[in-house]
Amino acid sequence: MRELIRKLTETYGPSGAEEQIRAVIRAEVKPLAGELRVDPLGSLVAHKQGDGKRIMLAAHMDEIGVMVTYVDEKGFARFTNIGGVRTLSCVGGRVAFANGTLGVINVEQKRDDADKIPQMSQLYIDVGAKGRADCPVQVGDTAVFVRSFAAQGTRLIAKAMDDRIGCAILIETLRRLKRTPYDVYFVFTVQEEVGLRGARTSAYGIDPDMAIAVDITATGDTPESMHMAVEMGKGPAIKVQDRGMIAHVEVRELLTRRAKEAKIPYQLEVLELGSTDAAAMQLVRAGVPAGCISIPCRHFHSPSEMVDEGDVENCVKLLLEVLQKA
Repeated sequence: MRELIRKLTETYGPSGAEEQIRAVIRAEVKPLAGELRVDPLGSLVAHKQGDGKRIMLAAHMDEIGVMVTYVDEKGFARFTNIGGVRTLSCVGGRVAFANGTLGVINVEQKRDDADKIPQMSQLYIDVGAKGRADCPVQVGDTAVFVRSFAAQGTRLIAKAMDDRIGCAILIETLRRLKRTPYDVYFVFTVQEEVGLRGARTSAYGIDPDMAIAVDITATGDTPESMHMAVEMGKGPAIKVQDRGMIAHVEVRELLTRRAKEAKIPYQLEVLELGSTDAAAMQLVRAGVPAGCISIPCRHFHSPSEMVDEGDVENCVKLLLEVLQKA
């Protein structure tokens, strides 16, 4: 799966501009799905037809990024965030725009509060322009952080692991899934980072009997980290609760039961900050039993997010156990 993960994480695709990453995923799943379509908001739906209940699996293909708000007379671009961008992760970083333009983010040198964490209004993007007329980007253009994929033992490091790792898991699950008693929809959603939007509209159209999101989660295993019973390398995390939802008890019990039966290592996750597509899918129409499997991820919402290869593989195994058994 490493080459697939590399391809997905290195592809451009901020929230609201997912065309490039959607094309990459579409090429991967086209030979595997009976039906392939893009819904009106832009999410990609790969349908593996069956006679049983409808199961929706969702992983969001968008990533955090920045959007130009102003270009000054010297050609320096001011910007705002797309999703949960931290200023500490920005300074000195590189970003890439859809047209291939590269920029360097830096902070104003003369600041009255230079000893404090800078505000986003104090940052700018330098694309090497000589002036506003020479600047290759304009207001409304979006960019993502630039960082190549790397593997160090079983640790995989890249930008956009959130949630390209979930997309890779869905693709690999679809690739290995030979038979299923269910009608399964593999959905690669848009605009999760700005409000779980794609999952909401996709779930409304599919009207599933059960929905499972695959996303990343924080860990409690780094220095002075939050108190959280999730560690990288200890197995995928089955969500109990996060800021946006309480996982449906029957979905959570199904996931834990299948993991125990197959002797797949797993953890239980209670996340105090953030949520996933499951929170949106849970509330469409008359309500959908929804849950989430999370990949423990260090340094999330930074240009160097880290996951463990074993957790990824065990997540694929768990999804297959769920989908292959009645």
